[in-house]
Amino acid sequence: MSQVKMYIVTTTTLIFTIYLTIVAQETTTDSFVDDLHIITREEWGARAPKSPADNLSIKPAPYVIIHHSTGSSCNTKVACQLKMKGIQNYHMDNKNWFDIGYNFMVGEDGNIYEGRGWGKKGAHSIPFNNKSIGICIIGDYRSRTPHVAAVEAISKLIAYGVDNNEIKSDYKLLGHRQTWSTNCPGDDLYAMIQSWPHWTKKAK
Repeated sequence: MSQVKMYIVTTTTLIFTIYLTIVAQETTTDSFVDDLHIITREEWGARAPKSPADNLSIKPAPYVIIHHSTGSSCNTKVACQLKMKGIQNYHMDNKNWFDIGYNFMVGEDGNIYEGRGWGKKGAHSIPFNNKSIGICIIGDYRSRTPHVAAVEAISKLIAYGVDNNEIKSDYKLLGHRQTWSTNCPGDDLYAMIQSWPHWTKKAK
């Protein structure tokens, strides 16, 4: 077994420590997947993409990029499914992308929602789309940090990706603002991820 130690920095600068016990893939793959609570595209009601996504040019992905969606958050599966549909519609109809831009999205209900999925080129940060896994937390984290359930879900998702050769073991974790001119993933979430494993000050 291995432990991932993650520090959560709140807006009041208090620091909490979360210990996540992650069971090795080779012994408990099925239960570990269940514990991830991944909601598939079919389950949340995704539209079919306009065209298939390209594969990542580098696999396993050497980067994980953290985003926030802005707008309201969601705390139940039903609410998060509706948010997923709205975000996909916005990306496809307003931005004219062929699908939702992120590889995965995470709700404050603790569920992970499949976007483009593993091994696929996203549309979340232009210089890094073909070599990263883009993970977006649903909500606005400029002045608060995400619920612990969302943070734990991201940690488990990344660990699963590493164990299954979807993410490099020495991956670099970045906030969107480190790769593009944007305020994403919000000031408080960006402050938080700087204490996460593999966060890197320089994007390249």
